[in-house]
Amino acid sequence: MPNQSAQEIQLLRAAYAAFNARDIAAALTLMTADVTWPKAFKGGLAQGPDEIRAYWTEQWSEIDPHVEPVFFYPEDASQVLVDVHQVVRSLAGAVLADDHVGHRFTIKNGLIQAMEVCLLPSSESAA
Repeated sequence: MPNQSAQEIQLLRAAYAAFNARDIAAALTLMTADVTWPKAFKGGLAQGPDEIRAYWTEQWSEIDPHVEPVFFYPEDASQVLVDVHQVVRSLAGAVLADDHVGHRFTIKNGLIQAMEVCLLPSSESAA
């Protein structure tokens, strides 16, 4: 359903914009109460809004990540894979990483229920 995909893409764009603006409250309003989020910077998973708030607060006290969605791949009725251009800087401004990563989102009732970091479809062939 193209309409559903458009709504999901709009939801994800809003989530990326809130993350990049460091607006945790706005980002969390786009997620379910039982949301799971990878602690890519530390390892493990954050479960629920309070753990995500704590993780992002800690992360932003140590590094300055910026994530820009480049392309959206709707996978099925509830999942969307996003090609993300990620630039991570030190707090002093030095670039620590500049690459493309995959973020797979599970969406339930119009909200983000889960996110995982994964390979992009072109990752294996790009050499």
